[in-house]
Amino acid sequence: MDFLSFVDITLFFLLFAFFVYIFASVTITNLHKVYLTFHFSMMLWPICQFAIKTMDTPKVQLFYLKASFIDMCLIAVGWLLFTIFLTGHSLFLRKKMSVLLFVPAILVAACVIVNPNGRFVLPLQGSYIQRSYGPLFWYSLTILIGYIIVSLYMMRKALISNKGPRIKTQVKQVLRGIIVMTVFIFLDIFLNVVLRSSLPAIPGLTSVGILLSVIFFVIAIHRDKAFDLVKIAHQDIIDTIDHGILVLDDHETVIEINRSLRPQIDLHIGSRFDMANLLSKGQSNGHIDVFLHTYQWNPLKRTQIEMKFPNGRHIHIQTAPIHVDRELVGRVVTFQDVSELHRLIDETNFQNEILQERNQSLILIQDELSQTNQKLEQMAITDGLTGVYNRLYLTQKLEHEVMNNLKYHMPFAVILLDIDYFKLINDNYGHLVGDQMIHSTVEAIKQSLRQTDILARYGGEEFIIYLPQTSQSQASLLAERVKSTVESNQMTVKNIPHSLSITISMGLLTINNFAFESLRNPSTYLNELLESVDKALYRAKEEGRNRIVSIVR
Repeated sequence: MDFLSFVDITLFFLLFAFFVYIFASVTITNLHKVYLTFHFSMMLWPICQFAIKTMDTPKVQLFYLKASFIDMCLIAVGWLLFTIFLTGHSLFLRKKMSVLLFVPAILVAACVIVNPNGRFVLPLQGSYIQRSYGPLFWYSLTILIGYIIVSLYMMRKALISNKGPRIKTQVKQVLRGIIVMTVFIFLDIFLNVVLRSSLPAIPGLTSVGILLSVIFFVIAIHRDKAFDLVKIAHQDIIDTIDHGILVLDDHETVIEINRSLRPQIDLHIGSRFDMANLLSKGQSNGHIDVFLHTYQWNPLKRTQIEMKFPNGRHIHIQTAPIHVDRELVGRVVTFQDVSELHRLIDETNFQNEILQERNQSLILIQDELSQTNQKLEQMAITDGLTGVYNRLYLTQKLEHEVMNNLKYHMPFAVILLDIDYFKLINDNYGHLVGDQMIHSTVEAIKQSLRQTDILARYGGEEFIIYLPQTSQSQASLLAERVKSTVESNQMTVKNIPHSLSITISMGLLTINNFAFESLRNPSTYLNELLESVDKALYRAKEEGRNRIVSIVR
């Protein structure tokens, strides 16, 4: 095997390793299945290139050469499909539009397969290891470049739109991947096709580009949660509810709309919702001006109204805020079709008993919706696995708390802790046992805390504890108590003969300095505190774990 062959086969095995890693490290959903199929198509290019260089028969070489360029068509289409799903433009996949997406790739594949009179590719010196490309190659290349341009255009639109920062982060990551792969493909064409006669062959450039783009994909899936399972499960939950549910951010942008509401309202994720415009299309026995005034100027207050629209339907509209520390971060608008109830009232006014039963049913339904709204509000500030607060809630809470503590000279402390050698638990017993261990550890920590202390999941197996009105000595005693409680906590797992226990490393930061300058920018000051306690935790790990490193500011 010569060096040229070695490069492509090495890159194939690296791509295969990433394929196995994704398959083994995530919970497989339908979106992951689509990605794994796409990933598999990217693995075919280097293996086909390897086969071309190792086969002696020109017919066999031509077969693998055609297979590699057909695979390039699949990669181009896969990139575009992934971009469509990621940027939320699934409307492009309607029947007529989807045909337009695939026709150019089919034409390219036909040119490759037929290769009429060698107008796509011809062998040099009786072998396809060295080859020359004809006009159909450049025609096919133009079409594939078109796919890349469309993908880049859709990503650009997503980045300048009002989509959430999380979506934009994912788009940026994938954009880097497609740019890197495109650059390497063009380098391959320029150096090994255009300048073939004047430069020695440089192997594996396209394969390297594919490998680097896969790395960006893996980062998007794991770090940026491109296929967030919690979001998928959340969507499945609200899609089972018969009433329409609309979730808005604090700028009135639609971030969630359930299946029941989509056919009834001309909105989609990313649209701007206009309550006044919606109400102007109907009539109400209530006071629309009062409802709108409350909705616009008192957004933290729940409000509701019933509307009758030109299609004859009576819709009960209820709004509920999603807030953190009395700060609005969004709201839930529910739409309940009560047209049937009105019809029954008009037809059976004399049946008061039946009418009361219907009213009671309506009250029960409204209570159910209110409970659903409360659950949605709770989901926004808590961690799904452990039930404790999430990082977003705690950082927003701390900004307010830190400012008050500094203003009134009240000492406080922050603990950042990490489960020691948690990766070994996942490797030895599986991620399910790892999740059980995290949950058991959280319950043990709760037993050691006071009612005023706040526990939150900081990320992965890291947790942060805020201790208000706590001196250095009190914080040290409480940290030791937490450490001891966790260390003595024994967890019994089915099919494992012995109980499991873990230790934790802790960084403890106590604040006794109440400099007035810190009040000017509490957000910056809070970031400095978190960096300090993170360094203390790092020292605890570096010094051997299962210990507490304390610092005082």
